[in-house]
Amino acid sequence: MSSVQVCPLMSAGKEVTQLCLEENCAWYMKNYKACSAYILAYDAALEIKKKQAV
Repeated sequence: MSSVQVCPLMSAGKEVTQLCLEENCAWYMKNYKACSAYILAYDAALEIKKKQAV
């Protein structure tokens, strides 16, 4: 990740956000250089878009 990202999992429901720890986080996927929560959300958005196109 080139820019500082906020962790969506550790920041949920909190007043103070938690920064992404990248490779020090269990949810970080090193080969994609992204958080698994973002990957799951992106995949879900693609599925929704695909169903709407039918």
